[in-house]
Amino acid sequence: MPFPQTRMRRLRATRALRGLIRETEISAADLIYPMFVAHGLDRREPIEAMPGVDRLSIAHAVEEVGELAALGIPAVLLFGIPASKDAEGSGAWDDEGIVQLATRAIKEAHPDTIVIADLCLCEYTDHGHCGVLRDVSDGQLTVDNDATLELLARTAISQARAGADLIAPSDMMDGRVGAIRQALDEDGLTDTPILSYSAKFASAFYGPFREAAGSTPSFGDRRGYQMDPANGAEAVRESKLDVDEGADMLMVKPALPYLDVIRRVKDETGMPLAAYNVSGEYAMVKAAVAAGYLDERATVLEALTGIRRAGADVIITYHAKDAARWLQ
Repeated sequence: MPFPQTRMRRLRATRALRGLIRETEISAADLIYPMFVAHGLDRREPIEAMPGVDRLSIAHAVEEVGELAALGIPAVLLFGIPASKDAEGSGAWDDEGIVQLATRAIKEAHPDTIVIADLCLCEYTDHGHCGVLRDVSDGQLTVDNDATLELLARTAISQARAGADLIAPSDMMDGRVGAIRQALDEDGLTDTPILSYSAKFASAFYGPFREAAGSTPSFGDRRGYQMDPANGAEAVRESKLDVDEGADMLMVKPALPYLDVIRRVKDETGMPLAAYNVSGEYAMVKAAVAAGYLDERATVLEALTGIRRAGADVIITYHAKDAARWLQ
């Protein structure tokens, strides 16, 4: 005697009924597109390790945001590539810096688009680390956490004054959310929310981003301030600390290798949660598609659905434009 079909299988067997029983939905409104905006460019400059992603001049960034808005993508995350770098990363808090200029231009042309300003010094320092350095002994350098907080706070104020809708500190310095919140409040920017990279792991999946932003450290690595990929409970603790310091949204980065962390942070904080589908995750899919190993549309939509199912409210992804078209 054959085994009877389950109820769910009978429903899945009818295409028109699948939508009625689907537990996780994803739409263009759930996506945030990361953008690299650069000084001195009058065209799109392709990023070799990230096919389909370009470094953009401000004019091209504004044009790109118009395309995103037409696709229903509500927000962009801006990374700046400055004309020059120095030891302190002073271009980060320059009121005429690249992110500040791009933010003003985008908000003027597309006022309804949410502009999120990534807040870190690594793109602006000549050594590629996320904070200022100090000599601990015999020429051994380390990132000075407390000295960096003041510079991050200055940068946050500059970005918010330029019109950024959210400030997103990604540096992973201890205490930076509290320092930024205090600085914004004291400057009268009390309504500017903070999207904290609360669980940012020291990941191998950032390689293509570092090529794109020119932010590879000139010595050492970032394991002293980014998180050990083995530590899930620490990610929850760090996220709760950021909530206590005033974070309005949290983020887990990367996404796909850390779906369990996304679930735990969402369950244990209840906060609005973003997940960053990072450059290495994007580049792997693109390479496999180019080799004929994967179907791009099916793979990307499955991955993004999995990230949403794990608990992410929004997904930051370089696939956003393609995914939005497919979802239409």
